[in-house]
Amino acid sequence: MKAIRYHAYGSPTVLRLEDIDRPVVNDDDVLIRVRAAALNPLDWHHMRGTPYLVRMSAGLSRPRPHGLGGDMAGRVEAVGRNVTRFRPGDEVFGGRGQSLVERSAALAEYLSIPQDAMVLKKPGNLTFEQAAAVPVAAISALQALRDKARVRPGHRVLVNGAAGGMGTFTVQIAKTMGAEVTGVCSTGNVELVRSIGADHVVDYTKEDFTRDGRRYDVLIDLVANRSPKESRRVLARTGVLVGCAPAKGLWTGPVFGVIKLLVLSRMVSQTMVPFLARENQDDLAVLYDLLEAGKIAPVIDRTYALSEVPEAMDYLETGHARGKVVITL
Repeated sequence: MKAIRYHAYGSPTVLRLEDIDRPVVNDDDVLIRVRAAALNPLDWHHMRGTPYLVRMSAGLSRPRPHGLGGDMAGRVEAVGRNVTRFRPGDEVFGGRGQSLVERSAALAEYLSIPQDAMVLKKPGNLTFEQAAAVPVAAISALQALRDKARVRPGHRVLVNGAAGGMGTFTVQIAKTMGAEVTGVCSTGNVELVRSIGADHVVDYTKEDFTRDGRRYDVLIDLVANRSPKESRRVLARTGVLVGCAPAKGLWTGPVFGVIKLLVLSRMVSQTMVPFLARENQDDLAVLYDLLEAGKIAPVIDRTYALSEVPEAMDYLETGHARGKVVITL
C-alpha cells in the first residue's frame, strides 16, 4: 500500500510516498481503508522535530519509523475476531488521537487500530473529507470552551485566530453553548468567520482588539501573538484566558510559556490557563450529535492527494489556512 513516511527531521521535503506492507489486523483490531485524512499542527511539529521536547518520544537524532496523521475517515475493510463494535463496510471517522507518545498514521491507504480507539461511525450527512476534518480540531475546541473556560449562556467569548482549523470549530461550538462570540481574523476571512455564526468580527489588520475597550468573559487564544499583559486588558475582572497555542522556542519556550500563565494566574483576578486537548471517544460522540443535527460543520480550505502531502504541509505551515487542510485518498 502507499503511505507517507519520513526518515529525518526537517522541512516538508523529508516526506516520501512509499510502498509499505498493509497493516496486520490482530484479534482486537479494525482495518480501515482510509478515504480522507486531515493535517494538524502537531504533524509538522513531529515532521520538524520541534520543539525539541517532541523528540523525547519521537526519536532524538532521527524519527523512529512511523507515519503521520491522526485524523481520518474511511470504510472498515476487516475486523479481528474479538471486534464487536464494527463490521466490514461501516463508514467511520476519528483516530487514535495525536499525543507525543501514541502516534497514528492516517496518511496511508490503510490504517489498523484497536477497536477501542477514538473511532465512531461517520455521521451520514458528512462526506469522508468533512468527517476527517473534525476530530483533533473540534475536540480541542470543545474541551477548551467547556472544560477550561466553562462557557455558559450569555458569556462573551473572544476567539483570537477564528478562521483556522480549531478557530472555526471554536466559534461554532461557543454559539451552541449560548455565548456571544467575537472572532479575530484578517480582512480576507471576515466574511467566513461571520458566516459560521460569529456575532462580531474584528479585523486585526485594521483594529487592535486589546485596545478597543471591550471586555470579554473568555478569551480563547489560538495564536499566542499577544503577551499575557495585553491579553488581560480584554478580560473582565474574573475572565478566563485559555492559551491554546504554545509559546515559541526550540527548547524551553513552550514550558516557560505554561509556567508564566500558571504563575500569573495566581497573581491576578483573572484565570489564565494553558491547554492541551485529550482526545477521547466520549467527546467525539458529543461532536457526532452536533454534526448530525447540523449545529456545527467543518470548514475545509484545501484538499490534496496523498502524493501532494509535502505541498499540503508547506501550506499548513504558513499559518494562513482557512479551516482545515484535508488529504483525499
